[in-house]
Amino acid sequence: MFRYVFFDLDGTLLNTIDDLAAAGNYALVKQGFEPYPVERYKYFVGNGIPKLIERILPEGSDEALREKTHSLFAEYYGVHSEDMTRPYEGIPELIGKLYDKGISTAVITNKDHIFAGELIRRYFGEKISSVYGSVPGVPHKPDPQIVNKAVLELGAPKNEILYVGDSGVDMQTAKNAGLVSAGVLWGFRKEDELRDNGAVYICDEPGKIYKIVSGSME
Repeated sequence: MFRYVFFDLDGTLLNTIDDLAAAGNYALVKQGFEPYPVERYKYFVGNGIPKLIERILPEGSDEALREKTHSLFAEYYGVHSEDMTRPYEGIPELIGKLYDKGISTAVITNKDHIFAGELIRRYFGEKISSVYGSVPGVPHKPDPQIVNKAVLELGAPKNEILYVGDSGVDMQTAKNAGLVSAGVLWGFRKEDELRDNGAVYICDEPGKIYKIVSGSME
């Protein structure tokens, strides 16, 4: 049984892809570049906004262009981050059950901390106790630094934490931090990517996460 669950955000708790794509395409079109289909953004996201910006711009773009694009992205996303974003089916019920059972939950995400905090408060309120988003000077996942900070601040023994995410980056993060991982199939990436990066469990619906946590699924 696990007493703590650390969740990724985008593609795990919330389907944010349409709003992320809209912000990225806004920044591109404002500068005369062609937009991308939403589906492409599932492979642009996952390593933080700076990496997303690098991926959507032409190869070899200079720092000034990257900074301008980041600024335009943040300008749009700051206003429109909740236009189409919604929790995945079954996630609110899962979070409620974990909360009622006394399982501590936290979000560990490469999304900018201010955006992550606003989304979690909006959709989950007090039921998710802590949010650790991207801040300047702290390396992005799969570097384990942000996870280790959460472990320390929450006083959570690593053998009592389940780390849940939808991408290879998340599975690598769990491995680098010494945590048991669960990869979810409703997010942005495929099962092969999760398994290839060391997923211990694979979940095709949120109820399986509760079974893992409660010890009823091996």
